[in-house]
Amino acid sequence: MTVRPSRRTVIGGAGLLTAAAALPAAAKPAAGAMIVSTWDFGATANAAAHAKLAAGGSLLDALEAGARVPEADPEIHTVGLGGYPDRDGRVTLDAVIMDDAGKVGAVGALEDVVHAVSVARAVMDKTPHTMLVGDGATRFALANGFPKANLLTPAAEAAWREWLKTSNYSPVANVENRVPGGAWNHDTIGILGRDAAGRLAGACTTSGMAFKIHGRVGDSPQVGCGLYVEAGVGAATSSGVGEEVIRIAGSARVVGSIRHGMAPMEACREAVLHIAKLRGDAVKDAQVGFLALGADGRVGAFALLPGFTYAVTDAAGRTVMHKALGLQG
Repeated sequence: MTVRPSRRTVIGGAGLLTAAAALPAAAKPAAGAMIVSTWDFGATANAAAHAKLAAGGSLLDALEAGARVPEADPEIHTVGLGGYPDRDGRVTLDAVIMDDAGKVGAVGALEDVVHAVSVARAVMDKTPHTMLVGDGATRFALANGFPKANLLTPAAEAAWREWLKTSNYSPVANVENRVPGGAWNHDTIGILGRDAAGRLAGACTTSGMAFKIHGRVGDSPQVGCGLYVEAGVGAATSSGVGEEVIRIAGSARVVGSIRHGMAPMEACREAVLHIAKLRGDAVKDAQVGFLALGADGRVGAFALLPGFTYAVTDAAGRTVMHKALGLQG
């Protein structure tokens, strides 16, 4: 199946250029190292990841470096510092990092630390566990030298206080790109990579749904839901309403479909179709998108609604932005 994106741009060292090629990167295998990630802000994350790889860092080092970029940006209200709080006014973060040798680290409902992906990496490297949550995750982070920080910025606090006037909970699809800085969100950044040797890895990090019930953990830090990586097969990540991804173990499903012969885009589409069939009208206004990277370098994405974007960076550091097809439109 050939996909023609409605927008295609190339980001290089000199700036932003329009690409003339008609087919997206998903249509053919790519050689060498590559980085892919969700949403428009994935382009800057990819740049940091590529720079780390080019400097001799490992693939995990690179993906961690990439994910840290949106975590530290207070203008991105879906990840890290400046993320919108839960309904109690507390900013809680979820993150995971995984490689194709089965190494995993994750944190859920982490507070007071900006770089959740790095805490997840520490869980991977320094403990026998795969996930720490809540107060335990925060205590672990502080005990391991991560600086304590106030994650609730004035802008995020103002949005929360405005929300308290009605306490109406109504997430809006694709707000990450349509309404920069808007309060309603359900997003993560998922970042996947392949190094020059063909190894695969991935990471996710998010502040979760704005104004969620305190203690809510979405799909992002859960292996098989927000992220899954399998050696010689591929890697997948998700974005959107995490509860819908969790219901089908979405990222593991996508990688499983690749294992059984589907192209990455077809595998993403199959997972979206399954959600639509399973949930019917319950997801008619919801957004869920999947992004996948095959071991052969093919990339694919698909979403419930149009508007899901992703960034693909090749071995030379050139980044191409794509719009994924959506089931509805």
